[in-house]
Amino acid sequence: MPLRDLALGLTVIAIWALNIIVIKLGVADMPPLLLMTLRFMLVAVLIVPFTRITRRQLPWLLLLSVTFGGLHFPLLFLGLGEAEAGTGALLVQMGTPFATLLAAAFLKERLDARRSIGLLLSFGGVVIIAGGPSLPAALPTTLLLASALFWAVSNLLIKAAPYIAPLTLAGWIALFAIPQVALESWLFESGQLAALSAAGPSGWGAVVYTAVMSSIVAYGLWYRLLQKHPVSRVVPLSLLMPVFAVLLGVWLLDDSLGVNKLAGGTLVVAGLAVINLHLDTLLPWFGKRRSGTQNR
Repeated sequence: MPLRDLALGLTVIAIWALNIIVIKLGVADMPPLLLMTLRFMLVAVLIVPFTRITRRQLPWLLLLSVTFGGLHFPLLFLGLGEAEAGTGALLVQMGTPFATLLAAAFLKERLDARRSIGLLLSFGGVVIIAGGPSLPAALPTTLLLASALFWAVSNLLIKAAPYIAPLTLAGWIALFAIPQVALESWLFESGQLAALSAAGPSGWGAVVYTAVMSSIVAYGLWYRLLQKHPVSRVVPLSLLMPVFAVLLGVWLLDDSLGVNKLAGGTLVVAGLAVINLHLDTLLPWFGKRRSGTQNR
């Protein structure tokens, strides 16, 4: 990958990692479900007027607005309110192992030795993290893992649905999720008007950043890279996201960086790599390295 495109890819990963930090700061300034509602409103305003959907796509978008918009994102925001940013980012990465298990159970995809090893590494990493002081209380941990589960469910639905352009998907899911999350906020939160009038730069900045930078700019750049390069060259960069999130949490929020988080996080990322990367993805790289060594 040319250096310019590699830099773009790393920029996207940094945007997504910083998104975890921004959410953490935002939910400290504004009720999580209210913040989520405002985020969806801004995404819908910026995308929906410029996109169109078909009748065939509509039922899938409505279903995804529940699993992705009404469950995954609210659970993520609620969980991050009570968890360290880096630990939260690592727990949410369990969406990939969950998706692998769901695909094996419902789509009859073969759970081969490589994926099984990746699952063992990922779940082993969570167990190690659980043995350290950085794991949040039972409720936020459950919320974050449930968020990862609904991310996995949503990805299986996207795989089964007719093709929908990524930004179209984001915009219309946001539109249909607005009443769902607004109702959740009305039922489970209070003092929304007072929170809006008292919200400061952290709250409003989180609304803008999560909507514009994370949902629109980052995904736009990411899919541009996927159009230009093989998936096997682009997707491995996403493995750096939890690494960046942990480092940013330590740097910006004074999160802890204990042995359990380091060892467990390493296993989680290693498990994701084993699940996502095929041997034929790595062989060309090793071949180039070997060729380059011989040439020198």
